[in-house]
Amino acid sequence: MFSHVKSSLFLQVVIALILGCLFGHFFPDIAKNFQVLGDSFVRLIKMLIAPLIFCVIVMGIYNSGNLKKAGKVGLKTIIYFEIMTTLALVLGIAVAYWLKPGHGMDIDLSTLDASSLSKYQENMHSVTSISDFFLNMIPQTAIGAFTGSDILQVVLLSILFGISLSLLPGDVKAPVASFIDKVSQVIFKMMSIIVKLAPIGVFGAISFTVAKFGINTLFNLGYLVIIYYLTVIFFVVIILGAILKLCGFNIFKLIRYFKEEISIVFGTSSSDSVLPQVMYKLKKLGIRDTTVSLVVPSGYSFNLDGFSIYLTLAVVFIAQATGVNLSFHDLLVILLITLFTSKGAHGIPASAIVVLAATLSSFPIIPAIGLVLILSVDWIIGIIRAASNLVGNCVATLVIATWEKDIDRVQAHKMLDDPEFAKSQLVIKINDENDNFDILPSSSHK
Repeated sequence: MFSHVKSSLFLQVVIALILGCLFGHFFPDIAKNFQVLGDSFVRLIKMLIAPLIFCVIVMGIYNSGNLKKAGKVGLKTIIYFEIMTTLALVLGIAVAYWLKPGHGMDIDLSTLDASSLSKYQENMHSVTSISDFFLNMIPQTAIGAFTGSDILQVVLLSILFGISLSLLPGDVKAPVASFIDKVSQVIFKMMSIIVKLAPIGVFGAISFTVAKFGINTLFNLGYLVIIYYLTVIFFVVIILGAILKLCGFNIFKLIRYFKEEISIVFGTSSSDSVLPQVMYKLKKLGIRDTTVSLVVPSGYSFNLDGFSIYLTLAVVFIAQATGVNLSFHDLLVILLITLFTSKGAHGIPASAIVVLAATLSSFPIIPAIGLVLILSVDWIIGIIRAASNLVGNCVATLVIATWEKDIDRVQAHKMLDDPEFAKSQLVIKINDENDNFDILPSSSHK
Protein backbone atom coordinates (compact mmCIF):
# COMPACT_ATOMS: atom_id res chain seq x y z
CA MET A 1 0.00 0.00 0.00
CA PHE A 2 2.79 2.43 0.94
CA SER A 3 4.67 1.72 -2.27
CA HIS A 4 1.50 2.41 -4.27
CA VAL A 5 1.04 5.77 -2.54
CA LYS A 6 4.70 6.58 -3.16
CA SER A 7 4.34 5.90 -6.90
CA SER A 8 0.99 7.65 -7.38
CA LEU A 9 1.05 11.43 -7.59
CA PHE A 10 -2.74 11.46 -7.50
CA LEU A 11 -2.89 9.72 -4.12
CA GLN A 12 -0.13 11.93 -2.76
CA VAL A 13 -2.03 15.06 -3.76
CA VAL A 14 -5.32 13.75 -2.33
CA ILE A 15 -3.60 12.99 0.98
CA ALA A 16 -2.00 16.45 0.92
CA LEU A 17 -5.42 18.02 0.35
CA ILE A 18 -6.94 16.23 3.33
CA LEU A 19 -3.99 16.92 5.62
CA GLY A 20 -3.91 20.55 4.49
CA CYS A 21 -7.59 21.05 5.36
CA LEU A 22 -7.11 19.47 8.79
CA PHE A 23 -3.92 21.36 9.53
CA GLY A 24 -5.38 24.69 8.43
CA HIS A 25 -8.47 24.12 10.59
CA PHE A 26 -6.77 22.95 13.79
CA PHE A 27 -3.53 24.98 13.58
CA PRO A 28 -4.54 28.18 11.75
CA ASP A 29 -1.84 30.39 13.30
CA ILE A 30 0.90 28.15 11.92
CA ALA A 31 -0.85 27.33 8.65
CA LYS A 32 -1.17 31.00 7.71
CA ASN A 33 2.59 30.98 7.16
CA PHE A 34 2.40 28.11 4.67
CA GLN A 35 1.20 30.12 1.68
CA VAL A 36 4.81 30.29 0.54
CA LEU A 37 4.76 26.53 -0.20
CA GLY A 38 1.86 26.78 -2.63
CA ASP A 39 3.10 30.02 -4.19
CA SER A 40 6.61 28.61 -4.61
CA PHE A 41 5.34 25.50 -6.40
CA VAL A 42 3.18 27.50 -8.82
CA ARG A 43 6.03 29.96 -9.41
CA LEU A 44 8.45 27.12 -10.20
CA ILE A 45 6.01 25.82 -12.82
CA LYS A 46 5.34 29.28 -14.28
CA MET A 47 9.10 29.84 -14.54
CA LEU A 48 9.23 27.23 -17.31
CA ILE A 49 5.91 27.82 -19.07
CA ALA A 50 7.08 30.57 -21.47
CA PRO A 51 10.17 28.73 -22.83
CA LEU A 52 8.23 25.46 -22.94
CA ILE A 53 5.38 26.98 -24.98
CA PHE A 54 7.91 28.59 -27.31
CA CYS A 55 9.64 25.27 -27.96
CA VAL A 56 6.51 23.18 -28.49
CA ILE A 57 4.79 25.70 -30.78
CA VAL A 58 7.90 26.26 -32.89
CA MET A 59 8.52 22.51 -33.20
CA GLY A 60 4.84 21.87 -33.84
CA ILE A 61 4.78 24.29 -36.78
CA TYR A 62 8.15 23.07 -38.04
CA ASN A 63 7.15 19.40 -37.91
CA SER A 64 3.78 20.03 -39.54
CA GLY A 65 5.46 20.66 -42.89
CA ASN A 66 2.36 22.54 -43.99
CA LEU A 67 1.88 26.16 -42.95
CA LYS A 68 -1.56 26.30 -44.55
CA LYS A 69 -2.62 23.35 -42.39
CA ALA A 70 -1.34 25.07 -39.24
CA GLY A 71 -3.27 28.22 -40.20
CA LYS A 72 -6.49 26.21 -40.62
CA VAL A 73 -6.03 24.66 -37.19
CA GLY A 74 -5.50 28.11 -35.65
CA LEU A 75 -8.60 29.59 -37.31
CA LYS A 76 -10.86 26.68 -36.35
CA THR A 77 -9.51 26.84 -32.81
CA ILE A 78 -10.48 30.51 -32.41
CA ILE A 79 -13.96 29.84 -33.85
CA TYR A 80 -14.50 26.92 -31.46
CA PHE A 81 -13.25 28.96 -28.48
CA GLU A 82 -15.60 31.83 -29.26
CA ILE A 83 -18.62 29.53 -29.57
CA MET A 84 -17.88 27.75 -26.28
CA THR A 85 -17.11 30.97 -24.40
CA THR A 86 -20.38 32.50 -25.57
CA LEU A 87 -22.26 29.36 -24.55
CA ALA A 88 -20.66 29.43 -21.07
CA LEU A 89 -21.46 33.13 -20.61
CA VAL A 90 -25.09 32.61 -21.66
CA LEU A 91 -25.38 29.64 -19.29
CA GLY A 92 -24.11 31.74 -16.38
CA ILE A 93 -26.68 34.47 -17.09
CA ALA A 94 -29.52 31.98 -17.57
CA VAL A 95 -28.82 30.09 -14.33
CA ALA A 96 -28.50 33.29 -12.29
CA TYR A 97 -31.67 34.75 -13.79
CA TRP A 98 -33.60 31.51 -13.25
CA LEU A 99 -32.44 30.48 -9.76
CA LYS A 100 -31.90 34.03 -8.42
CA PRO A 101 -29.09 33.30 -5.90
CA GLY A 102 -28.94 36.95 -4.80
CA HIS A 103 -32.69 37.59 -4.68
CA GLY A 104 -34.00 38.79 -1.35
CA MET A 105 -30.62 39.65 0.18
CA ASP A 106 -31.38 43.41 0.01
CA ILE A 107 -27.85 44.40 0.95
CA ASP A 108 -27.33 47.84 2.50
CA LEU A 109 -24.46 49.21 0.40
CA SER A 110 -23.33 51.51 3.22
CA THR A 111 -22.39 48.45 5.29
CA LEU A 112 -19.92 47.14 2.72
CA ASP A 113 -16.21 47.86 3.19
CA ALA A 114 -14.75 49.19 -0.07
CA SER A 115 -11.16 49.10 1.23
CA SER A 116 -10.93 45.37 0.47
CA LEU A 117 -11.30 46.16 -3.25
CA SER A 118 -8.36 48.56 -3.50
CA LYS A 119 -5.72 45.92 -4.25
CA TYR A 120 -7.83 44.57 -7.13
CA GLN A 121 -8.60 47.98 -8.59
CA GLU A 122 -4.86 48.56 -9.05
CA ASN A 123 -4.84 45.84 -11.72
CA MET A 124 -8.04 46.90 -13.49
CA HIS A 125 -5.99 48.81 -16.07
CA SER A 126 -4.96 45.37 -17.41
CA VAL A 127 -8.51 44.85 -18.69
CA THR A 128 -8.68 47.59 -21.30
CA SER A 129 -10.24 48.46 -24.63
CA ILE A 130 -10.31 46.15 -27.63
CA SER A 131 -7.47 48.04 -29.34
CA ASP A 132 -5.31 47.84 -26.21
CA PHE A 133 -6.09 44.14 -25.86
CA PHE A 134 -4.67 43.38 -29.31
CA LEU A 135 -1.79 45.80 -28.80
CA ASN A 136 -0.89 44.06 -25.54
CA MET A 137 -0.54 40.79 -27.44
CA ILE A 138 2.60 42.25 -29.02
CA PRO A 139 5.56 42.25 -26.60
CA GLN A 140 7.72 45.37 -26.28
CA THR A 141 10.74 43.19 -27.07
CA ALA A 142 11.30 39.55 -27.96
CA ILE A 143 12.83 38.94 -24.54
CA GLY A 144 9.93 40.79 -22.93
CA ALA A 145 7.53 38.06 -24.06
CA PHE A 146 9.35 35.62 -21.78
CA THR A 147 9.63 37.91 -18.77
CA GLY A 148 5.95 38.91 -18.63
CA SER A 149 2.93 36.86 -17.60
CA ASP A 150 0.91 37.04 -20.84
CA ILE A 151 0.93 33.70 -22.64
CA LEU A 152 -0.51 35.30 -25.79
CA GLN A 153 2.72 37.28 -26.26
CA VAL A 154 4.72 34.05 -26.17
CA VAL A 155 2.25 32.37 -28.54
CA LEU A 156 2.52 35.23 -31.07
CA LEU A 157 6.33 35.24 -30.95
CA SER A 158 6.43 31.44 -31.23
CA ILE A 159 4.13 31.35 -34.26
CA LEU A 160 6.19 33.99 -36.08
CA PHE A 161 9.42 32.20 -35.23
CA GLY A 162 8.03 28.79 -36.26
CA ILE A 163 6.73 30.09 -39.59
CA SER A 164 10.01 31.89 -40.32
CA LEU A 165 12.03 28.81 -39.40
CA SER A 166 9.93 26.65 -41.73
CA LEU A 167 10.59 29.02 -44.65
CA LEU A 168 14.39 28.89 -44.32
CA PRO A 169 16.61 26.57 -46.41
CA GLY A 170 17.08 23.07 -45.02
CA ASP A 171 20.74 23.48 -44.08
CA VAL A 172 19.83 26.51 -41.95
CA LYS A 173 16.62 25.39 -40.27
CA ALA A 174 17.62 21.79 -39.45
CA PRO A 175 20.29 22.60 -36.81
CA VAL A 176 18.10 25.33 -35.27
CA ALA A 177 15.15 22.95 -35.02
CA SER A 178 17.39 20.25 -33.55
CA PHE A 179 18.68 22.67 -30.91
CA ILE A 180 15.15 23.80 -29.94
CA ASP A 181 13.99 20.19 -29.70
CA LYS A 182 16.88 19.35 -27.34
CA VAL A 183 16.11 22.43 -25.22
CA SER A 184 12.48 21.32 -24.93
CA GLN A 185 13.64 17.91 -23.69
CA VAL A 186 15.68 19.60 -20.97
CA ILE A 187 12.70 21.75 -19.96
CA PHE A 188 10.43 18.71 -19.79
CA LYS A 189 12.98 16.98 -17.57
CA MET A 190 13.10 20.04 -15.29
CA MET A 191 9.32 20.03 -15.16
CA SER A 192 9.21 16.35 -14.26
CA ILE A 193 11.49 17.06 -11.30
CA ILE A 194 9.46 20.07 -10.14
CA VAL A 195 6.15 18.22 -10.37
CA LYS A 196 7.34 15.85 -7.63
CA LEU A 197 6.85 18.81 -5.28
CA ALA A 198 3.13 19.03 -6.09
CA PRO A 199 1.92 17.44 -2.82
CA ILE A 200 3.98 19.93 -0.78
CA GLY A 201 2.62 22.84 -2.82
CA VAL A 202 -0.96 21.60 -2.49
CA PHE A 203 -0.58 21.08 1.26
CA GLY A 204 0.73 24.63 1.71
CA ALA A 205 -1.91 26.24 -0.50
CA ILE A 206 -4.93 24.48 0.99
CA SER A 207 -3.79 24.77 4.63
CA PHE A 208 -3.27 28.50 4.16
CA THR A 209 -6.66 29.11 2.56
CA VAL A 210 -8.51 27.10 5.21
CA ALA A 211 -6.58 28.90 7.97
CA LYS A 212 -7.26 32.33 6.46
CA PHE A 213 -10.91 31.96 5.54
CA GLY A 214 -12.02 29.07 7.75
CA ILE A 215 -14.02 26.03 6.76
CA ASN A 216 -17.14 27.95 7.81
CA THR A 217 -16.56 30.12 4.74
CA LEU A 218 -17.93 27.22 2.72
CA PHE A 219 -21.32 27.85 4.30
CA ASN A 220 -21.33 31.62 3.80
CA LEU A 221 -23.08 32.49 0.54
CA GLY A 222 -23.49 28.72 0.23
CA TYR A 223 -26.37 28.97 -2.24
CA LEU A 224 -24.20 30.85 -4.74
CA VAL A 225 -21.36 28.35 -4.34
CA ILE A 226 -23.67 25.35 -4.78
CA ILE A 227 -25.32 26.87 -7.85
CA TYR A 228 -21.93 27.60 -9.42
CA TYR A 229 -20.60 24.11 -8.74
CA LEU A 230 -23.73 22.46 -10.16
CA THR A 231 -23.65 24.73 -13.22
CA VAL A 232 -20.01 23.91 -13.93
CA ILE A 233 -20.65 20.19 -13.47
CA PHE A 234 -23.62 20.46 -15.87
CA PHE A 235 -21.48 22.29 -18.42
CA VAL A 236 -18.64 19.74 -18.21
CA VAL A 237 -20.71 16.56 -18.07
CA ILE A 238 -23.65 17.46 -20.33
CA ILE A 239 -22.40 20.11 -22.77
CA LEU A 240 -18.72 19.19 -23.08
CA GLY A 241 -19.66 15.53 -22.68
CA ALA A 242 -22.10 15.74 -25.61
CA ILE A 243 -19.53 17.49 -27.80
CA LEU A 244 -16.92 14.88 -26.94
CA LYS A 245 -19.46 12.10 -27.57
CA LEU A 246 -19.95 13.41 -31.10
CA CYS A 247 -16.21 12.98 -31.57
CA GLY A 248 -16.43 9.41 -30.32
CA PHE A 249 -14.96 9.88 -26.82
CA ASN A 250 -16.23 9.76 -23.24
CA ILE A 251 -15.93 12.75 -20.89
CA PHE A 252 -15.58 10.58 -17.76
CA LYS A 253 -12.71 8.62 -19.27
CA LEU A 254 -11.02 11.88 -20.22
CA ILE A 255 -11.40 13.19 -16.64
CA ARG A 256 -9.98 9.92 -15.29
CA TYR A 257 -7.02 10.22 -17.68
CA PHE A 258 -6.22 13.68 -16.31
CA LYS A 259 -7.07 12.93 -12.67
CA GLU A 260 -3.54 13.74 -11.44
CA GLU A 261 -3.55 17.13 -13.13
CA ILE A 262 -7.08 17.92 -11.92
CA SER A 263 -6.11 17.03 -8.36
CA ILE A 264 -3.15 19.44 -8.50
CA VAL A 265 -5.40 22.17 -9.87
CA PHE A 266 -7.87 21.53 -7.03
CA GLY A 267 -5.09 22.11 -4.52
CA THR A 268 -3.46 25.14 -6.12
CA SER A 269 -6.52 26.71 -7.85
CA SER A 270 -4.24 27.28 -10.83
CA SER A 271 -4.39 25.49 -14.16
CA ASP A 272 -0.96 26.97 -15.01
CA SER A 273 0.58 24.47 -12.61
CA VAL A 274 -0.20 21.54 -14.94
CA LEU A 275 0.12 23.06 -18.41
CA PRO A 276 3.23 21.06 -19.45
CA GLN A 277 1.86 17.75 -18.16
CA VAL A 278 -1.45 18.33 -19.96
CA MET A 279 0.26 19.07 -23.27
CA TYR A 280 2.42 15.97 -22.98
CA LYS A 281 -0.48 13.68 -22.10
CA LEU A 282 -2.58 15.04 -24.97
CA LYS A 283 0.25 14.18 -27.34
CA LYS A 284 0.38 10.68 -25.87
CA LEU A 285 -3.27 10.32 -26.92
CA GLY A 286 -1.99 10.39 -30.49
CA ILE A 287 -2.75 14.05 -31.22
CA ARG A 288 -0.33 15.83 -33.54
CA ASP A 289 2.17 18.25 -32.03
CA THR A 290 0.85 21.11 -34.18
CA THR A 291 -2.68 20.84 -32.81
CA VAL A 292 -1.65 20.49 -29.16
CA SER A 293 0.90 23.30 -29.47
CA LEU A 294 -1.62 25.76 -30.91
CA VAL A 295 -4.82 24.84 -29.08
CA VAL A 296 -3.71 24.45 -25.45
CA PRO A 297 -1.63 27.63 -24.92
CA SER A 298 -4.15 29.86 -26.73
CA GLY A 299 -6.95 28.19 -24.77
CA TYR A 300 -5.50 29.54 -21.55
CA SER A 301 -6.55 33.01 -22.69
CA PHE A 302 -9.44 32.39 -25.07
CA ASN A 303 -11.21 29.28 -23.74
CA LEU A 304 -11.88 29.76 -20.02
CA ASP A 305 -15.23 27.99 -19.72
CA GLY A 306 -15.46 27.88 -15.92
CA PHE A 307 -14.31 31.46 -15.67
CA SER A 308 -16.91 32.61 -18.21
CA ILE A 309 -19.74 30.93 -16.30
CA TYR A 310 -18.52 32.57 -13.08
CA LEU A 311 -18.26 36.00 -14.66
CA THR A 312 -21.89 36.33 -15.78
CA LEU A 313 -23.29 34.40 -12.82
CA ALA A 314 -21.48 36.71 -10.38
CA VAL A 315 -22.53 39.90 -12.20
CA VAL A 316 -26.22 38.95 -12.10
CA PHE A 317 -25.89 37.74 -8.48
CA ILE A 318 -24.45 41.10 -7.39
CA ALA A 319 -27.24 42.93 -9.23
CA GLN A 320 -29.86 40.83 -7.46
CA ALA A 321 -28.20 41.18 -4.04
CA THR A 322 -28.02 44.97 -4.36
CA GLY A 323 -31.60 45.33 -5.55
CA VAL A 324 -30.92 46.15 -9.22
CA ASN A 325 -33.61 44.87 -11.58
CA LEU A 326 -32.14 43.76 -14.89
CA SER A 327 -34.16 43.85 -18.09
CA PHE A 328 -33.60 41.52 -21.04
CA HIS A 329 -31.76 44.39 -22.74
CA ASP A 330 -29.49 44.72 -19.69
CA LEU A 331 -28.67 41.01 -19.85
CA LEU A 332 -27.71 41.34 -23.51
CA VAL A 333 -25.42 44.27 -22.69
CA ILE A 334 -23.80 42.24 -19.90
CA LEU A 335 -23.25 39.39 -22.36
CA LEU A 336 -21.58 41.71 -24.89
CA ILE A 337 -19.33 43.26 -22.22
CA THR A 338 -18.26 39.89 -20.81
CA LEU A 339 -17.55 38.51 -24.29
CA PHE A 340 -14.65 40.93 -24.31
CA THR A 341 -13.59 41.13 -20.67
CA SER A 342 -13.47 37.33 -20.36
CA LYS A 343 -10.57 37.33 -22.85
CA GLY A 344 -8.40 39.53 -20.65
CA ALA A 345 -8.22 37.18 -17.68
CA HIS A 346 -4.99 35.25 -17.98
CA GLY A 347 -1.82 36.77 -16.61
CA ILE A 348 -3.54 39.24 -14.26
CA PRO A 349 -3.06 38.74 -10.52
CA ALA A 350 -6.36 37.67 -8.89
CA SER A 351 -7.75 37.66 -12.42
CA ALA A 352 -11.31 36.57 -11.58
CA ILE A 353 -11.95 39.45 -9.17
CA VAL A 354 -10.09 41.98 -11.32
CA VAL A 355 -11.99 41.10 -14.50
CA LEU A 356 -15.26 41.04 -12.59
CA ALA A 357 -14.50 44.51 -11.22
CA ALA A 358 -13.69 45.75 -14.72
CA THR A 359 -16.94 44.28 -16.01
CA LEU A 360 -18.97 46.02 -13.31
CA SER A 361 -17.23 49.32 -14.02
CA SER A 362 -18.39 48.99 -17.64
CA PHE A 363 -21.98 48.52 -16.51
CA PRO A 364 -22.46 51.27 -13.89
CA ILE A 365 -26.08 50.54 -12.96
CA ILE A 366 -24.75 47.62 -10.86
CA PRO A 367 -22.83 48.94 -7.81
CA ALA A 368 -19.21 47.78 -8.06
CA ILE A 369 -19.03 47.75 -4.24
CA GLY A 370 -21.24 44.65 -4.40
CA LEU A 371 -18.12 42.72 -5.40
CA VAL A 372 -17.20 42.65 -1.71
CA LEU A 373 -20.01 40.13 -1.21
CA ILE A 374 -18.22 37.31 -2.99
CA LEU A 375 -14.62 37.95 -1.95
CA SER A 376 -14.89 35.49 0.93
CA VAL A 377 -15.96 32.57 -1.28
CA ASP A 378 -13.84 33.31 -4.35
CA TRP A 379 -11.20 30.83 -3.22
CA ILE A 380 -13.61 27.88 -3.02
CA ILE A 381 -15.20 28.90 -6.33
CA GLY A 382 -11.71 29.17 -7.82
CA ILE A 383 -11.05 25.48 -7.22
CA ILE A 384 -13.61 24.14 -9.66
CA ARG A 385 -13.28 27.21 -11.89
CA ALA A 386 -9.65 26.35 -12.64
CA ALA A 387 -10.40 22.64 -12.99
CA SER A 388 -13.22 23.25 -15.48
CA ASN A 389 -10.99 25.58 -17.50
CA LEU A 390 -8.48 22.74 -17.72
CA VAL A 391 -11.06 20.14 -18.79
CA GLY A 392 -12.49 22.57 -21.34
CA ASN A 393 -9.11 22.99 -23.01
CA CYS A 394 -8.49 19.24 -23.07
CA VAL A 395 -11.88 18.74 -24.74
CA ALA A 396 -11.12 21.55 -27.20
CA THR A 397 -7.88 19.86 -28.23
CA LEU A 398 -9.64 16.55 -28.86
CA VAL A 399 -12.42 18.28 -30.82
CA ILE A 400 -10.02 20.24 -33.05
CA ALA A 401 -7.84 17.16 -33.55
CA THR A 402 -10.89 15.12 -34.58
CA TRP A 403 -12.11 17.93 -36.82
CA GLU A 404 -8.74 18.08 -38.58
CA LYS A 405 -8.12 14.31 -38.50
CA ASP A 406 -4.97 15.00 -36.49
CA ILE A 407 -5.49 12.19 -33.99
CA ASP A 408 -4.67 8.49 -33.90
CA ARG A 409 -8.06 7.30 -32.69
CA VAL A 410 -6.87 3.77 -31.92
CA GLN A 411 -4.13 5.12 -29.66
CA ALA A 412 -6.51 7.60 -28.04
CA HIS A 413 -9.07 4.93 -27.18
CA LYS A 414 -6.39 2.59 -25.81
CA MET A 415 -5.09 5.36 -23.53
CA LEU A 416 -8.54 6.45 -22.37
CA ASP A 417 -10.17 3.01 -22.07
CA ASP A 418 -7.34 1.18 -20.29
CA PRO A 419 -5.85 3.04 -17.28
CA GLU A 420 -3.13 0.41 -16.82
CA PHE A 421 -2.01 0.73 -20.43
CA ALA A 422 -2.01 4.52 -20.12
CA LYS A 423 0.07 4.33 -16.96
CA SER A 424 2.61 2.07 -18.65
CA GLN A 425 2.97 4.65 -21.44
CA LEU A 426 3.38 7.60 -19.08
CA VAL A 427 5.68 6.22 -16.38
CA ILE A 428 9.03 7.97 -16.06
CA LYS A 429 12.11 7.49 -13.93
CA ILE A 430 13.88 10.35 -12.23
CA ASN A 431 17.38 9.87 -10.81
CA ASP A 432 16.53 6.59 -9.09
CA GLU A 433 15.32 3.62 -11.07
CA ASN A 434 12.87 2.76 -8.31
CA ASP A 435 11.44 6.28 -8.14
CA ASN A 436 8.56 6.18 -10.64
CA PHE A 437 6.00 8.89 -11.33
CA ASP A 438 3.31 8.75 -14.00
CA ILE A 439 3.44 12.31 -15.33
CA LEU A 440 6.16 13.26 -17.81
CA PRO A 441 8.68 11.60 -20.11
CA SER A 442 12.35 11.20 -19.22
CA SER A 443 13.55 11.94 -22.73
CA SER A 444 11.93 13.02 -25.97
CA HIS A 445 8.35 14.24 -25.69
CA LYS A 446 7.43 13.41 -29.24
